[in-house]
Amino acid sequence: MSARTGAGPGADRAAAPRLHVVTGKGGTGKTTVAVALALSLADEGRRVLVCEVEGRQGVSRLLGTEALPYEEVELAEGAGGGQVVGLAVEPRAALVDYLDTFHGGVLGGRGGRVSTVLDRAGAVEFIADVAPGLRDVLLVGKVYEAVRRTTTGRSDGGDPVYDAVVLDAPPTGRITRFLGIGDELAQLAAGGPIAARAASVAALLRSEQTAVHLVCLPEELPVTETLEAAAELRAADLPLGAVVANRVLAAPAAGGGGEARVRTALRRALEGTHGDDDGDGGRDVDALVAALETQNRVRAGRVAEQRRWLEAAGGTGRPVRELPDLPGGVDLEGLYRLADDLAASPLPTPRDRPAAAAPTGGAA
Repeated sequence: MSARTGAGPGADRAAAPRLHVVTGKGGTGKTTVAVALALSLADEGRRVLVCEVEGRQGVSRLLGTEALPYEEVELAEGAGGGQVVGLAVEPRAALVDYLDTFHGGVLGGRGGRVSTVLDRAGAVEFIADVAPGLRDVLLVGKVYEAVRRTTTGRSDGGDPVYDAVVLDAPPTGRITRFLGIGDELAQLAAGGPIAARAASVAALLRSEQTAVHLVCLPEELPVTETLEAAAELRAADLPLGAVVANRVLAAPAAGGGGEARVRTALRRALEGTHGDDDGDGGRDVDALVAALETQNRVRAGRVAEQRRWLEAAGGTGRPVRELPDLPGGVDLEGLYRLADDLAASPLPTPRDRPAAAAPTGGAA
């Protein structure tokens, strides 16, 4: 388990959502944002559970830990004294929990053996064919339990075990159906404990305790899919948090004599090598500066294109939060940098209205 220092307690906890659902088009970095968000909340002194439900082990790879099991394990400590705990929700194990919970403990503590039997019988695959929504029901139900769990084991007393739960959710293409489990459960059982659980889960997902954050890149396809997902989620009465624009480039170096200053500095640096500013050294400097100017113009074009798509992302009607591009990729240091950015300026909640603001991210 890793620990760090640097950030401190931040936002008002009473007004903050308890469940953060992070989704996005594949390849946009939604798992990176989910883990960075969990770390940022831990920096505020919170105990945070980060869940993954797709079996990709993306959380463990980012943090450099062993693969997450179907049990809660501590992953990191926040600068403010909080903790990040990880959980990989696995459909077969969730099915065993479901049977034990809703069928009077019929497993009698034989969860491990029953899981093996279910696996050999192909029960999970069978359920996926017969009732495809049940798999998602089981996964979301496990996350619901984590949000509702208290130190006394009762939902009507004690403090929450977790101040926040961050769900690394499926991509935007199926997020609305994944979260719309109430109807699926109602179809499975019109009454009894399952139907009651369906109503409770649906109430949580549609309450101010939940925020669904949409991760995108400032490019055409991710922004288009984000706009479509936002419309679907809003139609399903699911609370939208922020649009998180990942890998945003910083503006290129401005003109105003910058090139001349670079050329002069390079000439001075090369004086000792060539001894003649007007000879090979001068030509080398001119060639290098010309190449840098070309790269700067190309970058300016890319930045302008990104700004257009960032403006388009505002069409979701939600605040757009920018995270910087990390040229070297997302290693552990880069992950903590993103967490620091999120801790310094927390993600908007469903209560917050979008407002025109200057870019908050810079390049790494």
